[in-house]
Amino acid sequence: MRILVAEDNDTNWKVINKILESYGIDAKRAINGKVAVEMLQNSSKPYDLIFMDIQMPVMNGYEAVKAIRRLTDAEKAATPIFAMTADTFASDIEKCKTAGMNGHLSKPIEMKKVIEIIQTIDETRAKKGKNR
Repeated sequence: MRILVAEDNDTNWKVINKILESYGIDAKRAINGKVAVEMLQNSSKPYDLIFMDIQMPVMNGYEAVKAIRRLTDAEKAATPIFAMTADTFASDIEKCKTAGMNGHLSKPIEMKKVIEIIQTIDETRAKKGKNR
């Protein structure tokens, strides 16, 4: 499974990466939204999932997801994206969905929820016959 994590904070990156590594997933990091869009756009193979921080310099998560959804490569544009943010009010969650995200994870990140998302994406991918 190919996962891209857009996260500017080193500590937050270490936490999510440690969770992913414990399940044998080698995630790639983008230090801001602009880099995340570029990494997705320039990748030879699409990512299966993106975890997107909201508050980042250069390009925030809302701007990044909107840019991703506008990509001309339909498969890359449809990549599942889950927000990772400390903003947990119903209005914040709705703003993430309105921007084009598939879901929302609150910080601090709960390992159980990360794994549930990965399992759901992996099951969906298997049903579509995508073994990358």
